[in-house]
Amino acid sequence: MSGREFIDTNVLVYADDARDRRKQTRARELIRRLMRERRGVLSLQILQEFFAAATQKLGMSSQDAKRRVSLYSRFDVVTMTPTDLLAAIDLHRIHQLSIWDGLVIRAALNGACTVLHTEDMQAGYTIEDLLLTNPFATDSQTR
Repeated sequence: MSGREFIDTNVLVYADDARDRRKQTRARELIRRLMRERRGVLSLQILQEFFAAATQKLGMSSQDAKRRVSLYSRFDVVTMTPTDLLAAIDLHRIHQLSIWDGLVIRAALNGACTVLHTEDMQAGYTIEDLLLTNPFATDSQTR
C-alpha cells in the first residue's frame, strides 16, 4: 500500500493495552510503520477519544496520556468543519453507520487516505476510495 492510511482510536488504545499482547504488538507495529513511512493520518476526534479511553479504560495517568497525544500529534491531524459534520451525517444515513464512525470516515476521506485501520467497522468494505481494514484480523479472517 502506498497511499495515506488513517488510524482509528482502537489501534492507539491497543498499543497501550497489555491485556491482549497480540493486538498490542500489531498496533505498535502499525503505528511505527506509519510514523516511519510518514503516511499515517488521524483526526482531532481520534486524539480526544484516545485520551478518554487511555485514562478511563486503561488507567493511564493524564500526564502519560497527554504525552501519547503529543506523540500521535506527529501524524497528519485532520480537523473538521461544520460542513464535514453534515457530510458525516450523510455517511451515517447512507451507510447505516454511527455518527462517530461517519466522522472518522469523513476525516479519513478529507485526509486523502486510501485505507482506514479499524476494528469497529466492516473490514473489506469500501466507501468512496477508502478501504476499511481490520489490522487485528488473523490470516484466516478477512482483513
